[in-house]
Amino acid sequence: MEMFCYQCEQTAKGTGCTIQGVCGKEPEVAALQDLLTYTLIGLGQVAHAARAKGIVDSQVNRFTSEALFSTLTNVDFDSDRFPPLINQAVALRERLKAQLPGQSFSGAAAYTPPADKAGMIAQAGQVFSFKAGGDNPDVTSLKHLTIFGLRGIAAYADHAAILGQEDDQVYAFLHQALAAIQDQSLGVNDWVGIALKAGEVNIRAMELLDAGNTGAYGHPVPTKVPLGHKAGKAILVSGHDLKDLAMLLEQTAGKGVYVYTHGEMLPTHGYPELKKHPHFYGHYGTAWQNQGKEFPEFPGAILMTTNCIQRPKGDTGDKIFTTGLVGWPGVPHIKADASGNKDFSPVINKALALPGFASDADQGEVMVGFGRNAVLSVAGAVIDAVKSGAIKHFFLVGGCDGAKPGRSYYADFVEKAPQDTVILTLACGKFRFFDKQLGDIGGIPRLLDIGQCNDAYSAVQIALALAGAFNCGVNDLPLSMILSWYEQKACAILLSLLHLGIKDIRLGPSLPAFVSPNVLKVLVENFNIMPISTPEADLAACLGK
Repeated sequence: MEMFCYQCEQTAKGTGCTIQGVCGKEPEVAALQDLLTYTLIGLGQVAHAARAKGIVDSQVNRFTSEALFSTLTNVDFDSDRFPPLINQAVALRERLKAQLPGQSFSGAAAYTPPADKAGMIAQAGQVFSFKAGGDNPDVTSLKHLTIFGLRGIAAYADHAAILGQEDDQVYAFLHQALAAIQDQSLGVNDWVGIALKAGEVNIRAMELLDAGNTGAYGHPVPTKVPLGHKAGKAILVSGHDLKDLAMLLEQTAGKGVYVYTHGEMLPTHGYPELKKHPHFYGHYGTAWQNQGKEFPEFPGAILMTTNCIQRPKGDTGDKIFTTGLVGWPGVPHIKADASGNKDFSPVINKALALPGFASDADQGEVMVGFGRNAVLSVAGAVIDAVKSGAIKHFFLVGGCDGAKPGRSYYADFVEKAPQDTVILTLACGKFRFFDKQLGDIGGIPRLLDIGQCNDAYSAVQIALALAGAFNCGVNDLPLSMILSWYEQKACAILLSLLHLGIKDIRLGPSLPAFVSPNVLKVLVENFNIMPISTPEADLAACLGK
């Protein structure tokens, strides 16, 4: 069967995956994710109408964010997990409808899916597809940009809710925007407004997640993280979820197992309540796209939290586990109980059965923990360094990493940045250069790891604080943003930056396939957003600003 998916940066030929996803997604999974999206549009229609009557259902709220998150790139590849989500979306929709007597609904809000998975797969493309057609192409482009942004918002909202942080305005917008997808009266200007509103709501979602992370585990502090390993049994944790890591650390205490991070879990070493565990040792590997080489070489068990899983290679399939919304066919899944607790005994037992590392290895170290609290605590020194000319410019170089050769641009950019500049970085894009020794400026490290992709909230707060200190706008700061994108959380963050009015963003390695020429023109004219070119040319342009 044919599929169509163009939500990630590496989509085939820069236009769309039609045979199989570059990420490894099978056509059947793509079809079911599209059908789930359609049923969520219907749920959004009814939930939005219910809110107008003062009816708010907390289960509908949580389900909406979880189900949207499950359609994000590199999260769930298991086709068996989508039919129950589709059926639950319809069941929750009908439960809300029962509280709205006399109100009629059409389109997605009236849709009834087939009874089995095969029927759902066969029908999916007939009721909803991301393949362009029907609407004005610019309206379609903005609708899809919004849907992908909603998936990013939902991911952050789900992370935050797991830590007890929720805000109904986030859920209200998810339902409002989903309902709007079926509103044929909305034009380009309306959709530009909705997309920018998604950016505003995403800031709130990231703020909630920041409050959840720091409230539970403390504000990150500058911390040296070993890149080597200790002799002994080992567990590798990848993804983003701090609570999963915290539970695993508690359950492995005293069992002779060292816990290592992979990918975007690297910044977790800076959280006081996590780093207090003596068996939480170091970081292994680099970004998500290198799993195929790195995971088979890891001599212990592997736990995937949130997203970024790839097809297991080598012996990885015998030692990998998933949890949360992550799924891969045939990979054991650790579920939470009704209280949100998880029993990681299968992961721990697998680690104890595997050989682990035979000896200690010193492979250097990197620094993490430069969240907004850490950076703003030395804001005075930073401001003085700018005023004295010791720091000439700041570059925020970060975002999602990927496998395209063009992504070497980011490491080249950092290496060529002058010695009187500071590099702020976040998300897995940093693995192109995270271990570079860039030195310091008057004791201020030239490379500051702000954290995970959601810590874009910290980056924004740092920028706003600097703008306040210099009594200027963010766009007037000696600050340039050089961003890499891959999936839908990056879309949400980009919309957040545009909502804040931040201009002159350089985006790469290629522009989104779902942004039409006219929509791109709007972004260029209003925000001067531009594609990356060469490190030399972009550095010269940024430093000449």
